[in-house]
Amino acid sequence: MQQNQQAIVWFADVGKEDIPLVGGKGANLGEMTRSQIPVPPGFIVTANAYYDFVEKSALAPNISAILQNIDPEDSKVLQQASNQIKQLIMEATMPEATAQAIREAYQKMGDGLVAVRSSATAEDLPEASFAGQQSTFLNIVGADQVARAVQECWASLFEARAIYYREQQHFDHFKVGIAVPVQRMVASESSGVMFTVEPITSDTSKIVIEAIYGLGEGLVSGEVTPDLYIIDKAAMTVLSRKVSLQEKKLARALAEGTGNTWQAIATTSQEKPKISDADILALAEIARRLEDHYQTPQDIEWAKDENGLYIVQTRPVTTIKEVSEEESEIEAEPLLHGDAASPGLATGPAKILLDPSQIDLVKDGDVLVAEMTTPDFVPAMKRAAAIVTDRGGRTSHAAIVSRELGVPCVVGTGEATSILHNSQVVTVDGTYGKVFDGKLTRNSQGSTATSLMREHLKTRTRVYVNLAQPELADRVAARNVDGVGLLRAEFIIGQIGKHPLYMIKTGRAEEYIDKLAQDLGTFAKAFHPRPVVYRTTDFKTNEYRELEGGAEFEDMEENPMLGYRGASRYITDIESFKLEIEAIKRVRQEFNNLWVMIPFVRTVSELISTKQILEDSGLKRSADFKLWMMVEVPSNIFLMEKFLEVGIDGISIGSNDLTQLILGIDRDSSKLAKTFDERNEAVLAALERAIKVSKGMGVTSSICGQAPSVYPELTEKLVAWGITSISVSPDMIGTTRAIIARAEAKLQAK
Repeated sequence: MQQNQQAIVWFADVGKEDIPLVGGKGANLGEMTRSQIPVPPGFIVTANAYYDFVEKSALAPNISAILQNIDPEDSKVLQQASNQIKQLIMEATMPEATAQAIREAYQKMGDGLVAVRSSATAEDLPEASFAGQQSTFLNIVGADQVARAVQECWASLFEARAIYYREQQHFDHFKVGIAVPVQRMVASESSGVMFTVEPITSDTSKIVIEAIYGLGEGLVSGEVTPDLYIIDKAAMTVLSRKVSLQEKKLARALAEGTGNTWQAIATTSQEKPKISDADILALAEIARRLEDHYQTPQDIEWAKDENGLYIVQTRPVTTIKEVSEEESEIEAEPLLHGDAASPGLATGPAKILLDPSQIDLVKDGDVLVAEMTTPDFVPAMKRAAAIVTDRGGRTSHAAIVSRELGVPCVVGTGEATSILHNSQVVTVDGTYGKVFDGKLTRNSQGSTATSLMREHLKTRTRVYVNLAQPELADRVAARNVDGVGLLRAEFIIGQIGKHPLYMIKTGRAEEYIDKLAQDLGTFAKAFHPRPVVYRTTDFKTNEYRELEGGAEFEDMEENPMLGYRGASRYITDIESFKLEIEAIKRVRQEFNNLWVMIPFVRTVSELISTKQILEDSGLKRSADFKLWMMVEVPSNIFLMEKFLEVGIDGISIGSNDLTQLILGIDRDSSKLAKTFDERNEAVLAALERAIKVSKGMGVTSSICGQAPSVYPELTEKLVAWGITSISVSPDMIGTTRAIIARAEAKLQAK
C-alpha cells in the first residue's frame, strides 16, 4: 500500500464525502460522530486496505475466472462460485502492515468486545441499496480475532446475494470495494430501527420506532416481531403503541466464547414494552436531528445498554412510496392478519419456502410465503408478485426489500407457512396487512382505486420525473408520466468510473462514448416519444477527482460547490464536453426525444459559448431538439430576460441550489437546516419571476428540485404562476398529479 493510502481511519476523521474510502456505513458513522450524535466509538479499515490485499494476493485473475460466464439466475451455480471465491479470500494472507494496524487500533480502543461490520463502497446509497449483502460480526474480542473478522467481511463481498446484485446492476465486481468499521460493542438491553418517515404511507409528519429485547440482528432477520411506536414529529408525542410478545432474544453467549445465542426471556417481561416513554422521545429527538442534518428521511439503527442510547447506523430512506389514505379496505374476511410492510394489492399462487435453497420454486407472479426472508431470498423476491412472512416487522429484511422492489408485502402474520398451502391462490393486501383466499380486487368491493385514479388524472401542467438509473427506465416509463424532466448524468458517469480526460489520454474515448450512449439510449427508448431532458454532467472537482485518473486533471478546491462546474467547465474543457455531445448525437440518430439541459450557468456569455459549442457539433435547436437551461444561480433570476434572449426553449429551476445561493446557506448544514426553506419569501419571489418572465417570452418553465414533492402549497403557487411542468421523483407522480389537478381546478373556478 502506498504511503498516502491509509489502512485505518477513526470515525472522527471521516464524513459523508468519504464514501469511496470508507463506504456508506463508515461515512455515516464518521458524519454522526462529527455531529455529536451518540455513536459508539471506533475505527474503519478502509477500502484501500481491501484493494491492497486483493492486489498483493493476486486474487483478481482467479476470481474473474470463477465469475466468467456465470448465470446469476442459476442459484446453485452462483452459490458454488461464491463459496470458491470466499475460500480463496480466507486462505490468502493479509498484508502484515494491515494486520498490525488493525491490532494497534483495536488496542488503542481499549480492547474488549467490538462489532465488525461491512461497508461496501456502493452500499447505503440511494442508487445502490439492498440491505444486508455483506457480513456483520458481533461480540468479537481479541486483536487477532478482529483481524480475522475483517478478512471475513472482505470475503462477504462475494456472497452469492452480493454477486447477484452487482450482476443485476451491471457493477464491475472489482470496482466495488469494501471498508470495515470496527465499533465498540453495545451490550444491548434493547435495540431497534426507526424511520423519520412513516415507511408505508410515506407520511413525513411521523417518526416510526421498532424495538425488541437484545441485539438488533433479531429484528432485521425477521426472527422477532417488534414493538411499534409512532410519534408525531412536530409535537413530539407518542400517537400509538403496539407491544408485541417476545419470548427470546439474541445476546452474547453466557458461556466462554464470542458467539451469540438465542436466550429465553422471563415470562414476566415477554409482554412488556421494550423501552420507556422517555427512551421513545429521546430516540425521536435524535431521529429528528439526523433528518435535519442530512436533509432527507433517514432509516436509523439504535441500541440501548446500561449507559444509555446509541445510534449505530443511519442511511437515507430509499423506499418512499406514495399510498393513498383514501384507498378502500377489502371487506372480505381475511385468512391472515399481519403488519402492512409494503403497499399494494396482488394475487397469485402461494409458494411456501422453508429454506432459501428452495428459491427456484418461485416463478414470476407467485406469492412468496416464508417464515422470514434473508438476503439469500432476493432472487426469488424479485420474481414474486407479493411476499408474506410469519415473523418480522416493518423494518425486517422482507419489508425493506419489498418496498424497494415495489411489491406488496405483509409481515408478522404468525402462521402463514402453516395456514397456506402450495399453489393456493391468495390476494395480498400490503396496504392494510391482510391476506385473503382467492382473487379479490378493491373494485369488486365497490371501492375506488384512488391511487390509480390520482395518477391517471388529466392535467394541463405536465408531470415529469427525475431519473438517474437506467434499470428503472422501463418501469417508470409505464407510469402516467409526461416524460423525464431531469435525467442526471452523474450516476451513469460514476458507473463508467473514469475521468473523461483520462479516457482520452489512454485512447479509450470511444469506450466512454459508447457506454454513455448505451445508458442514455435506454431512457430515450423507454420514454419515446415523450421528451427526456438530459442534464449534462454537473460533477464538481472533488467528485471528478474520485474517478480513476481524476487526480491528474482536477485541482483541489476549498469550496467545490461554487467552483469549477457546469457551463464554466464545458467552455474550458471542450474535449470532455465533446465526448458527451457525441453520445447524445448517437442516441438521437434513433430516438429524437433526447433533449439537452445545461446546468449551473453563471453568466449570459457562458450560455452563448456553450450553445455555440453544441451548434458547431451538430446539436442545433429544431422542432425535435430542445435546449434548456437550469436556473439555480441568482444571476439567472436577475438577468432572466437576457438569458432567454440568447435563444433557449426551456428553463428548469433547481430549487435546492437556488435556495442555497439566495439564502447563503449550505444546504447540508444541520445548524441552519430550519432556515433552509424553499418557501422563504426571497426564494418565492425568485421562483415567481423566473416562471412569469419565461411565460411572457414564450419559453417553457419547469422545476426539478425537491420542493414540490415536500410542499404541496408551493406546487399550487407554481401552477398559479403558470409553470409548464413539474418534475418529481417516481414515488410522487400520482400525488403531484393530484395536487396539480386541485390547483388547476381552483384557478378555473375563480
